[in-house]
Amino acid sequence: MIKKQEIRQEDALKKAAVLAEALPWLLKFQEAIVVIKFGGNAMTNSELSKQFAEDVLFLKLAGLKPIVVHGGGPQISKRLEAAGIASEFKSGYRITSEESMKIVKDVLVNEIQKELVTNINSLSKIAVGMSGDADSLLEVEKLYLWEADDKIDIGLVGYVTKVDVTQIIDVIESGQIPVISTTGIGQDKEIYNVNADTAASAIASAIKAQKLVILTDVSGLMENYPDEKTLIPTIDITKLKELLPTLDEGMKPKMQACLEAVESGVVRAHVIDGRSPHAVLVEVFTNSGTGTMVIESMDQE
Repeated sequence: MIKKQEIRQEDALKKAAVLAEALPWLLKFQEAIVVIKFGGNAMTNSELSKQFAEDVLFLKLAGLKPIVVHGGGPQISKRLEAAGIASEFKSGYRITSEESMKIVKDVLVNEIQKELVTNINSLSKIAVGMSGDADSLLEVEKLYLWEADDKIDIGLVGYVTKVDVTQIIDVIESGQIPVISTTGIGQDKEIYNVNADTAASAIASAIKAQKLVILTDVSGLMENYPDEKTLIPTIDITKLKELLPTLDEGMKPKMQACLEAVESGVVRAHVIDGRSPHAVLVEVFTNSGTGTMVIESMDQE
């Protein structure tokens, strides 16, 4: 019996230590807007998805103002394959035809967003789904890629030119959590597919977020990928600009999104491993943090 009591007391002390470590961060981030891009393995693992919902609700109850932005790469690829449509990518962007765009929209809104909102609302009815193309929430222009002097058309893919911040603020100020699907509306009234990393960055920049957090399937930015021993815990925008041309197609849009966010005034941007349980809470509320943090200058540290 004594041993069981000792174990319970030890567990209680560990929990108390964790709460004590979180206190300075709870004070620092009161009322802070945090934009979280939900993606990677956490999207396809039901347990991680539920833990993510818990993390987001915890942020809200702790006094932060979370905004969830999501894409849907794995699920979209699966649905396209079932429809007999091949998934093609260029520089990390999905080549999107009119036919595939219909599937993209359906998966984002009726599958992924619905599950996210349901998971959060199963804990507390506080999440609201928003679609980037609805009511011109995300206005976009058609994105072209360039290789040397060649202009490459990748279909209905857009980049965000304007965010209707008022719509998002209205949801936050009503005490709710926006969950935003990354489609956008063009001046031609077409619906465009928007890379979720770049959309999250645009939203964080427009709303002047304190943090941008991007979940992915690796431990962070590595100097010699995939050697995790070369993980870069903190990098400033000068060094990141030097590294960007050397990054692989999967990591480049994420780090570009972080760079643009910090350059526009977001204080910190993070790429973290969404495969780790409660990765968001570890990043926000512990001294050690996780993944890679992008800051304007090392003088901040």
